[in-house]
Amino acid sequence: MKRIMVTGALGQIGCDLVAKLRQIYGEEAVLATDIRQIHHETVQSGPFRTLDVTDNTAFYEAAREHKADTIIHLAALLSAKAESDPALAWHLNMGGLLSGLETARALSCQFFTPSSIAAFGSDTPKNSTPQDTLQRPLTMYGVSKVAGELLCDYYYHKYGVDTRGLRFPGLISHSAPPGGGTTDYAVDMYGSAISSGSYTSYINKGTYLDMMYMPDAIQAVITLMEADPSKLKHRNAFNVSAMSVDPEAIATNIRRHIPEFTLDYDVDPIRQAIANEWPDSIDATAAREEWGFDVQYDLNHMTDDMVSKLMVKLQADQSKIS
Repeated sequence: MKRIMVTGALGQIGCDLVAKLRQIYGEEAVLATDIRQIHHETVQSGPFRTLDVTDNTAFYEAAREHKADTIIHLAALLSAKAESDPALAWHLNMGGLLSGLETARALSCQFFTPSSIAAFGSDTPKNSTPQDTLQRPLTMYGVSKVAGELLCDYYYHKYGVDTRGLRFPGLISHSAPPGGGTTDYAVDMYGSAISSGSYTSYINKGTYLDMMYMPDAIQAVITLMEADPSKLKHRNAFNVSAMSVDPEAIATNIRRHIPEFTLDYDVDPIRQAIANEWPDSIDATAAREEWGFDVQYDLNHMTDDMVSKLMVKLQADQSKIS
């Protein structure tokens, strides 16, 4: 990777990823794009361009003018939002992906797009979910992710596009607000613990889902994109995860720092139904063996960092008000 274009750069993954890429490859080497433009460091720290990823011509021109050799395509409608507007989810998730793949084919770019544990379904093995297994999701987000995995495989085999991808679990970050995913309760819980000392979860206790701290997710993207392509057997949809947790596990860990923290429940039937389809834990052996996937953060280490960073952010916000 030398000149990189990132779509969906103002989303939860994009903000942290663009910052890290600019740190490694140089500020001018990384073009951040998003359909909106807001006052954010991602917009101000290097080149930025507004982009509707479903506009094929605009996508191509942005990559061509930047002289991109790598496209990291993050723009998508996430799980809960996708269920509220399935037609829009298909249009954005698949139309944007097709625009990106066509641009990568035309410009001979390396191409990354994330898949998700949503690509599995209720008939998939729930524990230590294999890399290669039955995928029959019943959500539009999951359907679009399975279709995306297959489409990326097609462009690799048909046109030789160097496509790569990860099946992300729930991602936890202090840098950007949640973007409408089912696992966003975890991010909300940390923020509420710092600001109010309590949280009401829309996901029920005992619902175990895979999670990963954002620094590990960002490093996984970079490591995969720099990996020797001859060693990548699965290429477009590697299982990756750091921990399998339920709301009670996170709350218990938070109480190491905030003993008075309380957790209640008001279960959202839609998001709970989505979560019930997903694995309790997945097997990341293929990622470890094929390109050296590893993580630095377990639940304790992640909680220590989240609480520390969010307390600093809260103090900064309070000082601005006063």
